[in-house]
Amino acid sequence: MRMVTSVAAMQRLAAQWKRSGVPIGFVPTMGYLHQGHVSLVSKARQSVGKLGAIVLSIYVNPTQFAPTEDLAQYPRDLPRDKKLCRDAGVDVLFVPNDRQMYPAGKGADFSTFVVEEDLSRGMEGASRPTHFRGVTTVVAKLFNIVRPDVAVFGAKDFQQGAVVKRMVRDLNFGVRVLIAATVRAADGRALSSRNQYLTPEQHEQAVALWQAIGQARAAVRAAKAPIPASRLKSELKWLIETRPAARVDYIEFFDPATLQPLAGVTRGAHVALAVFVGKTRLIDNARL
Repeated sequence: MRMVTSVAAMQRLAAQWKRSGVPIGFVPTMGYLHQGHVSLVSKARQSVGKLGAIVLSIYVNPTQFAPTEDLAQYPRDLPRDKKLCRDAGVDVLFVPNDRQMYPAGKGADFSTFVVEEDLSRGMEGASRPTHFRGVTTVVAKLFNIVRPDVAVFGAKDFQQGAVVKRMVRDLNFGVRVLIAATVRAADGRALSSRNQYLTPEQHEQAVALWQAIGQARAAVRAAKAPIPASRLKSELKWLIETRPAARVDYIEFFDPATLQPLAGVTRGAHVALAVFVGKTRLIDNARL
């Protein structure tokens, strides 16, 4: 495995692969990797084959964090990540720094952003108003640098995957976006780098997200008519907030094709939720 830290070197390597007809699979991450990320690498490898090249990037992108969020505290462990990537069969680990990704700085001198204006409005977009502008901008930059044929994202960030797919479609990126299933712990918790923040007691309370999804799924499958979304939200909020450290940020039921909120919830709808467990904000989602 090779580690690349400069944009120019990564671009040269990508251009060499393109000239040689080597398909490129790409997994963009913010590091502190876990088995969920390994599953993304596996899906990328399945797509490009043994002769393809797999690039995994680690970059904690500052433009997708609000000033009050956890940019400075986001967990980092590059030696551990390098070993995991090597074991997973990554060919190139791309680890740029802020100066490489934002050579003009992140202030007024950087003035070009990629903004998706439909799918990014609700849920994460409403709760974190500048988040998706930062995500789409950095993903567009990474696509220009790595030049992937295939990029793999995780289903845990369902809205992010939909927004990136829309950006790729609207801006004619020649990238196929694949979504890999959420990897869960034995108790149902979605694997997340931010789980590192949780105390043992908070880990136990974080199971409430998966339990709430299970309760919603059971209710919908037992119902003979659409369930009012407002009623189901209230029930799930009560279930989650019986845990002393848990506080709901949002719960939304939506059409998975359009991301539009639903007034009545039936089978096939999607639920997404964001919950603070202590100071740690966790997200999850599932089809009902």
